[in-house]
Amino acid sequence: MGIKAALPKYELYFYTLVLSLAGLWAASWIFEASSDNVNRKTFKESVKPGWHYFGRKMDVADFEWVMWFTKFRNHIVFALSGHVIFAKICSMAAPQLRSTVYMVYGMLAVLATMGLTFTMLILSHCVLLYSVSLSKQKWLCFAAGLCSLATFKLEPFSSWQSGLVTGTFALQDVLFYGGSGFTIMRCLSFALENYEKKDGNYSFLELLKYNFYLPFFFFGPIMTFDRFHAQVNTPDLTRKEREMWNIRIQAVLHLAAIVVVDVLFHFLYILTIPSDMKLVKQLSDWSLAGLAYSNLVYDWVKAAVMFGVINTVSRLDHLDPPQPPKCITMLYVFAETHFDRGINDWLCKYVYDYLGGNHNNIVKELLATVCTFAVTTLWLGPCHVVYIWSFFNCFGLNFELWVAKFFELEPFASMEAKMSEAMSRRIRGVFNAANFWTIILYNVLALNSLDFANLVFKRLLITGFPLSTLSVLFVTYCGVQLIKERERRLALEEEGAEKEKTE
Repeated sequence: MGIKAALPKYELYFYTLVLSLAGLWAASWIFEASSDNVNRKTFKESVKPGWHYFGRKMDVADFEWVMWFTKFRNHIVFALSGHVIFAKICSMAAPQLRSTVYMVYGMLAVLATMGLTFTMLILSHCVLLYSVSLSKQKWLCFAAGLCSLATFKLEPFSSWQSGLVTGTFALQDVLFYGGSGFTIMRCLSFALENYEKKDGNYSFLELLKYNFYLPFFFFGPIMTFDRFHAQVNTPDLTRKEREMWNIRIQAVLHLAAIVVVDVLFHFLYILTIPSDMKLVKQLSDWSLAGLAYSNLVYDWVKAAVMFGVINTVSRLDHLDPPQPPKCITMLYVFAETHFDRGINDWLCKYVYDYLGGNHNNIVKELLATVCTFAVTTLWLGPCHVVYIWSFFNCFGLNFELWVAKFFELEPFASMEAKMSEAMSRRIRGVFNAANFWTIILYNVLALNSLDFANLVFKRLLITGFPLSTLSVLFVTYCGVQLIKERERRLALEEEGAEKEKTE
């Protein structure tokens, strides 16, 4: 049945009401747990005095958020502001040299921040992978790239290389592993695109321009080399209609999101509570469900804001960067689940789509997903939790295809064909609701802990059965139907726009 299947309005209004009340109820439980336990000893390190306007303490358990928007905010703003100023001057004075200016400023910023040793280490990996790319052997490029990445992710090579970088400032480890990891992925993209180039090779200077573009250097997102090279070398720097207005709106929205998250951290300690298993075991099933869901939503918001800030700067440079990740609330299939669209696009282009084709063949899909998550495991850094996360997400992707293939068989295909489109949508929504919580459980173990994920699983599916299980699934079903309604409207809008173009 098509995506355009509609449901009655009163049914959608009912789903909206149920979802809103359930969300408020779960939030009230979390708020109560946060307020009642604010002075617990286990909260001492991660709950600190917040804005004096509220008179409440604030959840500061996430180092990345604190790094970006409090402690090191001025350093990051200073570096990016310098890039914007130099880029603007260059685009007006000598637009044909702007990619070179980006590279020079980026290299100087990396040199000033991390020192000569780190810069030379990065350059040595660039030289190595550029040399391999000249062989025009795809397997060799992949092997060399993954081996280089392994030297930053596996011991003892990782500690040896990080030990070469002197300095003790708080951001050193984050910048070291961020800059080195993204460098290898960019160099590998360059090598694979050089393999596809029919006439000659790209120059080493092009690789340096690609890698040392400062907004993307330390924190991503990754643009594949073909896209970056085409966009950064375009001679046309004219803006589209209302483009600057949209950039300003996005900047304001990101600022508003930062403020909203900081405000909510004064009232909902969603990051600190899961770390205290004694407290978590005392919470209701609804609180646990709300905590698990809100942790994934927060991780999406953090990724959207962090990448959004960087993307705003890159749009000022006339680039079209990877979009923010799709909101976890809008996901009910594993095929669309990701928290970093840049890495997701990279993996899809070079591994998943390359090996999986149209993703209809079970054997090809299994090979593609295993290889994709093998690379992902190396990218994230092999460890016990990452192995488990990769296994379950790999299984989820394949299981979706197996279920889809199973229901394409008779008599299920004939049964669905006889149904109304609305009824088919409702039945599919039931399966999607179960799948939604599978995605939540598979990913929350990577964000929190195995103990927390295990407790949520037991409480919602075993000890909470049938009341908690069915009530949470029903609320999720309501949410899935609202997502499907949004997708239906977007599909109709796109169809209308296409008709206008053809006419």
